[in-house]
Amino acid sequence: MKIGLRRLKSSRGVLARSVGGATIQATGAWPVASRFWGRALRFSPVPFPAIVAGEMLLPRVFLKNLFERIALAGLCLLAWGRSQGTEGPLDKALPVRGLCISAPNPSQVDGFVQFIAEELAPRSVNTLILRVDFNYQYASRPELATESGLSKADVKKLVEVCRTNHLRLIPQINLLGHQSWQRTTGKLLQVYPEFDETPWVKTPEKYSWPNPDGLYCRSYCPLHPKVHEVILPVVDEICEAFETDAFHAGMDEVFYLGETKCPRCGGKDKAELFANEIRLLRDHLQTHHRQLWIWGDRLLDGKTSGMGEWEASANGTARAIDLVPKDIFICDWHYERADPSAVYFAMKGLKVATCPWTNPRTAIQQLHDQVRFREQSAPAMRDRFQGIVQTVWSDAGSFLRDYYAVRQKPDPKTAEKSAARCFLQLFAEVKTLNSP
Repeated sequence: MKIGLRRLKSSRGVLARSVGGATIQATGAWPVASRFWGRALRFSPVPFPAIVAGEMLLPRVFLKNLFERIALAGLCLLAWGRSQGTEGPLDKALPVRGLCISAPNPSQVDGFVQFIAEELAPRSVNTLILRVDFNYQYASRPELATESGLSKADVKKLVEVCRTNHLRLIPQINLLGHQSWQRTTGKLLQVYPEFDETPWVKTPEKYSWPNPDGLYCRSYCPLHPKVHEVILPVVDEICEAFETDAFHAGMDEVFYLGETKCPRCGGKDKAELFANEIRLLRDHLQTHHRQLWIWGDRLLDGKTSGMGEWEASANGTARAIDLVPKDIFICDWHYERADPSAVYFAMKGLKVATCPWTNPRTAIQQLHDQVRFREQSAPAMRDRFQGIVQTVWSDAGSFLRDYYAVRQKPDPKTAEKSAARCFLQLFAEVKTLNSP
């Protein structure tokens, strides 16, 4: 007799198997062996009461069912044991191994699904942040939907491949800042111009930086009485579509905040304004048991650190680091130097991952810094150093074209900078951490 046993699918902490045509899922939620037996008997093709009641059964059928129940219970016990087991060397050294990239267009979804399964998963990537913004067919706020954006069916393909390959999938919508880019106003302020923090700043015919108005990207006013009625349903909808336990709100490079001419927040403390917006978003997400992720630059003092107004704040928001909830997650981006600001965030009680972009040498230094910080920190600090997230600031299609071109070269370890080259070299180095 041969009992069919094949793998069906798996996800974080879930092991799915089929025995004799019956599918089960084993998770850490089954704490006692008696429940395994109960489930095994429940899925038996021949009801167990019929066997104990002495009904006439062919010996071969009886034995087949008996062995199926034993095999099924064994799989459940094995899966439960694995869920209670210790972490591997890589998870201990680097819990978060991520990629942050623009979400693919609908026509690119199938190719991106293949990229996740064949390129990200084998390189031990376990976190994928997709910058969706308003490139989704929102139903909760159809006025903010993009007709040609991702559909729910497109997102389900991404959810399924990430679940199968153990990637935590996190959507991002830029909130507060980044509501425009150069001469292009973003969807939120196009539809709701009354939310603009600086409506008196006119978009120039030809954009250049620096400019007299200090216009980099527009912001919405966090104290507008209607703004959260609009954005929070969108946040909830994208989180539900992604079936996620975390949401990335962006919140980087916020140059316009608490502006003097704003009738609502003008003259107010910018650190408090920034921290209050973080807390509002965090509290809302917590009602659905989701974690807030943000970029960390506005919580660093650009003058004291010498990091300047891009990688850190020059407009008074840095003090917010002492006002924000300690259960948010910080993505600490530095692209040319391996600034050790992760230590600062960790000492403030915040979990943090370091984020490189195009410089492989810097990225590898940042990787080893994170590992070293975890190894050499006191237990209270250790788990705050979470890992590394490679960033990509081109569209998904451009990145994939560059990625496959670089991967096929005989020696990708050149000094030339690109996000694809940085990712490949960085995760080749990550692989070396996976030995006991």
